[in-house]
Amino acid sequence: MEVSVEIDTLYDIEGRAVAYIYKGEYIYLYDGTPVAFLHDMHVYGFHGRYLGWIYNGWVFDRRGLRAFFKREATGGPARPARRARPARGARHARPARAAREARPARPARSMAWSTTSDESFFRS
Repeated sequence: MEVSVEIDTLYDIEGRAVAYIYKGEYIYLYDGTPVAFLHDMHVYGFHGRYLGWIYNGWVFDRRGLRAFFKREATGGPARPARRARPARGARHARPARAAREARPARPARSMAWSTTSDESFFRS
């Protein structure tokens, strides 16, 4: 029996599939590298650093700028055409989660794109 697993693709400013959310909790790059996890719709790196949050299908960075969008994202700036998703590599083992950094005060949501609308978002 095949088990269905929810996968949400995260697209960047150019419409490129950069990462995906696996089981509604973990974020992987398409090469299989685990880069972040979700806690109450907030994004944290495995090192514990607060990276941003998800709202209406958009991933916002710490400054309130839009870094990624999901297919069903609503509102916001014009989204580019979505490119084909690459094949997903085998998922690597997830590192242990460090203690989560306290969330800073949430800035206003901007209509502008983040300068880190790519893999570097997860290294910040």
